[in-house]
Amino acid sequence: MYEIALSVSACVRSNTHADLVWLLSPNPLPQPKNGEVIAFTPGGGKFGSVLGGAFDGHFIDITSLKLSRGRIVDVHVGPLEASLTGISLGSTLTFMVIPAHTLESELWPALNERESVAIVAYVENKEVTRTEVFTSATILAADPQVAEIFNQGKTTVADLGDRIVTVYTPVTRLIVAGSGAIADALESSAKALGWQVSVDPRSENFAGLAATLSDLDAAVIMGHDVENSSRCLASALDSKAGYIGALGSMKMQENRADWLAYRDITDLSRVHGPAGFDIGASTPAEIAVSVLAEAIAVLKGK
Repeated sequence: MYEIALSVSACVRSNTHADLVWLLSPNPLPQPKNGEVIAFTPGGGKFGSVLGGAFDGHFIDITSLKLSRGRIVDVHVGPLEASLTGISLGSTLTFMVIPAHTLESELWPALNERESVAIVAYVENKEVTRTEVFTSATILAADPQVAEIFNQGKTTVADLGDRIVTVYTPVTRLIVAGSGAIADALESSAKALGWQVSVDPRSENFAGLAATLSDLDAAVIMGHDVENSSRCLASALDSKAGYIGALGSMKMQENRADWLAYRDITDLSRVHGPAGFDIGASTPAEIAVSVLAEAIAVLKGK
C-alpha cells in the first residue's frame, strides 16, 4: 500500500477514479504476499501489483464500472494463475475491491508518512457499507478488537464477521542506485532481512524511488559514472532516508562531492562513505553484509 499511496492520493485530490484491490484470504499462499495492493484507473492505468499481476484480468471489468462502494470478490484459481503463482488449481481467493475516494482522507497522509494504519470495512452481503481508518494517533478510539489487531505491529487481515480489518505496518525499504554483483548481493541480503528492495542504476528512476523514502529507509549509491551516481546521491539527500551509503573509492567520493558542491549541495553529513563497517570485506556478499550492518545500526540509532 505504501508504494502506491502517493499516486493514489494524487488521483483522489484530482477527482480521478481509482479502485484499490488487495487480497483478503491467502488460503494459504506458498509465499506470504502481505501488504500488496494494486490500483486501477479508467483507461487501463494501474499502480502496484498483487501476486505478480496474475489476477489482474479478473478486476478490469469490475473496476471499469467505477464502483460507488467497495465489494468483496471471490476468484477461482485457474490453470494459468496456478502456474504463475504456485497456488493450488481450483482454490478460491477473496479480494477487497474498493474505490479510493470512499476511504477516509486521513489515510493518505498517514501512508505517505509511512505510519501504521488500520482500514476497517463494514460488510453486508459482500458489499462495503462504510469504512473507518485508524492510525497510531487515533487507534484508542477504535473498539478493543480492532485495537488488539493493530497493536500486533504487523501487516495482516482479520475477518471479524461484520467487519474486515486490514492493517498495514511499514517495513524498511532499501533503494540501490547501481547494478552488478554488489547490487545483487545487497538485494538478496536485504530481502533476507524482510526489507523491500528496489534496484535501479538510472538517476531519473532513482529520483522517483527516493521521493517515497522515510526515516525508516535506506539508500545506497554505487557506480563508476560520476554524474549519474552523483545525481542519485543528490536525490537521496533530498529525501527523508534514515541511512544514505555511498560505495566507491575515496577518489570517487571526492569526485561526487565536487559535483554536488558545484550545484550548491555541500552538506554531506548524512552520507556514509565509503559505505559499510570496516570488516575487511572483499567479496560482494561480504560488502553487502558490511553495508547493511551499518544501515541497521544507523536506522536503530546505535
